[in-house]
This record gives sequence, structure tokens and C-alpha cells, in this order.
Amino acid sequence: MVKPILVIKLAALGDFVQALGPMAAIRRHHPKARITLLTIAAFNDLAEASGLFDAVWIDSRPKATDLAGWWRLRRRFLGAQFERVYDLQTSDRSSFYYRLFWPGPRPEWSGIASGCSHPHANPGRDFMHTVERQAEQLACAGINNVPVADLSQIIADIDGFNLAEPFALIVPGGARHRPDKRWPSANYAELARHFATLGVCPVLIGGADEAALIDGIAKAAPEAVNLAGRTELTHLPALARQAKFAVGNDTGPMHVFAAAGCASLVLYSETSDPALCGQRGRSVSIVRRADLSDLNVAEVVALLG
Repeated sequence: MVKPILVIKLAALGDFVQALGPMAAIRRHHPKARITLLTIAAFNDLAEASGLFDAVWIDSRPKATDLAGWWRLRRRFLGAQFERVYDLQTSDRSSFYYRLFWPGPRPEWSGIASGCSHPHANPGRDFMHTVERQAEQLACAGINNVPVADLSQIIADIDGFNLAEPFALIVPGGARHRPDKRWPSANYAELARHFATLGVCPVLIGGADEAALIDGIAKAAPEAVNLAGRTELTHLPALARQAKFAVGNDTGPMHVFAAAGCASLVLYSETSDPALCGQRGRSVSIVRRADLSDLNVAEVVALLG
């Protein structure tokens, strides 16, 4: 009988990328199981392209007062008859999902939900880097030797972007509610112009919600190729594999580029700690300043070598 397994990983992009190693370990540990991923719509294509899952469910994320929504989610969980759940999100929401199996029988559960069968009970877990924390969580559930994230399975056609090689990826955006995590846009424009003088095509990467920011940089650096809002998540590993290097703020795409093996320089302010969430990959450098406006372009150029 095929054993149904559920993996929960919701947001954000950087966390999702760093969970790909643990997800691969789960697949290897349960080679014949039917494994379902519960995630958010933004990561559906990336999850499917990874080849790690038999099905991808999109979390309906019912609000507290949406009793019908909670009932539908509970019915879906119970109907799947999961034998084990790996909660890689370990948030209040994902831990609450454990309660939806009441009064039982409940599946085996790896996470931090109260009363679960395979708890990650290390009181210092919140002070561990995401990669080591999830590896230790899986060890508590009998899964060892967690690999690094591997994005080699994720293939996409980037020929339509018509990028001249060599090119460098620039990621000037980040969470809208965290402007203190961003290096000043004028510095990115100056950096893009510098790349162009060296014969390296600067390629600006960001979501549609960052279009205004990136449009401003593109106007100040007309040599740059502006891909804001034009890329899907599955394009990012392909871009990383062809790029000379990537530089950007502590934001999701930099996790993708680093994990895909692109030489990456990530700029951190004091508001986030790379010891807890820093990008991982074959060639990653991190520079941190209390205030990123104190980091000048010459220093970044020197760090890029």
C-alpha cells in the first residue's frame, strides 16, 4: 500500500528554497510514498518543477472566522489519510493544522505542534540557521544526511529575454515593509553603469510590485536590461546558471541564485541576521552594515573582485 505523506511549506521564497534540501531528504526516505506538498500559489510551479512531489496543494489559508473554510480544509486533510506530516513551516498556523485531525486518529507529525509524535524540541531552535534547524528537525523524525538545495531539475527557457553575455544579475528590491533591508537605488544604478563599462550586461530582477523602483534604476542606467515583472520563479535558476555573478539585497531571488550555484554577493543591514537566514551555495559572500546607506559602490565592486 502506498503511504501518503504531507509536507507543509508556505512562505517565504528564501525559506522555500532552503527547504528544498529537506524536501529531497523526505523523498529519499519515503521512495515509494505518495508525497503531497501544501504551499502557497506563488510556489506551485517551482514545486512541480522540482520533481519531488506527486501532488501540490494550495493552502486556502482560511481566516479565523471562516468556519466553512476550516471545515473544508479539515475534510481535505482527513480524506487524504496521511500517515505522516512534515511541517517545515513550523508557524502558529501550520502547527494549528495538527489540531484539525482531532479527535483522531492523527498522523505522525514532525514539527513543533503540542503533542505531536516527532517534536523538534530543541529550545534553541529559533537561534539556528534555517538549514541546520530543519536538518535537526528531520533527524528527530529519523531522517539523516539532508542534502543541500538542488535546483538542477528546474529548467526554463530564457532565450526570449535576449540577454547579451556575459551578464550580471542585480536584485535591488525586497519586502515592501522592510525598506531598511535595501541598498539605495542610486547605488544600484551606479553599479549597473559600472558593469556596463566592463562589458558585463546588468540585468535587473524583481517582481511586478517592484517595477517602479526598478524602472527608476533602469532610467538612470539605460545600459541595463529591465526584467522586472517579466520572470517566473522557474526562470531564476536558469538565469543563475548562465550569469557571471549576482548581487542584491537579502531577498528571495538571491536565495535562488545562490542555491543554483551562481557566485553571489548579498547585502545585509542590521535588521536581518545572515547567521539565521543567510543564503547558501557554492560561492556566496555576505557583507553587512548597520545601515546599508553607509556601504558605497566602490566597496561592493571591490568585494565582487
